[in-house]
Amino acid sequence: MHHAAIDLQAQSARNLHELESEITELAAHIHAATYRLLELVREFDEREGWGGPGMKSCAHWLNWKVGISLGAAREKVRVAHALKDLPKISDAFRRGMVSFSKVRAMTRVATPENEEYLMMIARHGTASHVEHLVRHFRKVKRIEALEHENRRHALRELNWHIDDDGSYVIRARLTPEQGERVVKALEAACDENDYELKNVPAETCDEPAVDQVSDPVAARRADALERLADAFFGKSGSTESSAVTGGDRCTINLHTTGDTLAADGETAEAELESGARVSAETSRRLACDCGLVHWHEDQDGSALNVGRKTRSIPPAIRRALQRRDQGCRFPGCSAHKYVDAHHIVHWADGGETKMGNLVLLCRHHHRLVHEGGYGARMTVSGPKFTDPTGRTMPTSAETRSRGNVFELITRNRNSGLEIGPETAIPLWEGERMDDGMAVEGLLQFE
Repeated sequence: MHHAAIDLQAQSARNLHELESEITELAAHIHAATYRLLELVREFDEREGWGGPGMKSCAHWLNWKVGISLGAAREKVRVAHALKDLPKISDAFRRGMVSFSKVRAMTRVATPENEEYLMMIARHGTASHVEHLVRHFRKVKRIEALEHENRRHALRELNWHIDDDGSYVIRARLTPEQGERVVKALEAACDENDYELKNVPAETCDEPAVDQVSDPVAARRADALERLADAFFGKSGSTESSAVTGGDRCTINLHTTGDTLAADGETAEAELESGARVSAETSRRLACDCGLVHWHEDQDGSALNVGRKTRSIPPAIRRALQRRDQGCRFPGCSAHKYVDAHHIVHWADGGETKMGNLVLLCRHHHRLVHEGGYGARMTVSGPKFTDPTGRTMPTSAETRSRGNVFELITRNRNSGLEIGPETAIPLWEGERMDDGMAVEGLLQFE
């Protein structure tokens, strides 16, 4: 009985060792596969393969098609582009020697000059060591920046002027503190999902990443600034943040006519209070969800009669619409703040303001439907959308085979990757990292 117990323990220990080896080897294969995934994501993003069905960005496409949370998807896109200029980190990642967690941290500060040093830390330490080094390095750089704070404070300014075409041109120089507040507010307003970044899995970074988007980054920041203005006017004296919707936004005075708002009208433009002119279709979009004042003028522009202000969408219908749609209904969009109510058949064309003729759309997709050539119609099963070619857009992502672990290992081996149980295990032997020495070593590449 005693010998049998010893044999059983040996068998158990041997099985555990095999289990451990299989885990570490499979993890290395996953690291290599993640590198390949990011390579594909970068090429897909550079070629804007996601841009067809009205998607806002490659990250939104990954969120819809691949099921990756938006925060994690943004970080994968960022890392994918960063790796393009980091050959040493890329090679180690490709061979499964370092994890995505380590690569994600290194790419926050990595340059072609310091990547070899960072790789040395990554190979001899854990992901926590790499995160710790990057965090301390960035802290040192911030401390150095404080020496310029007084000069920056004296130079702060914000100016604007109206360009010849009616566009507002805004230029600002802010202190680091002011800039941090404004930039964080802009990042949060760029997409309502940014508010949920703190709840994304550990796979994501601890800071929002710059998103590679369909519009230029600067254009999306302009949209975000408008949302901040909407939020300010939507507070109505409250100290709580407000997700402003449609008719609740601040008042923009648009002077237009029934002919301009009609689909078959002949008038090409309407006029804002500033004197800037906007297209007829933009006027239709703004009028979709707004307050209306009937203003009768004589030929000289003098007011003859000013009617009462009314809402194009009554509050009761808006509440019911918000409850039904919960957010933007455009396929693949997850926005649920800063949404407009869209009249599928415009009220200026005789469309009724009722649930069957309304759908919530975010500002981006509302513009696509009006000015971008996309179409919308209501069916028994809900709203359907068409692209500019008239093709009906699918309401859900395609279901495809997700592959299996054996295919993953076979493909890596066929690619010439020599991956085993020891490939991704760091060389750390339990010693404590000298923070000062590690940061000094990284600073020498500055």
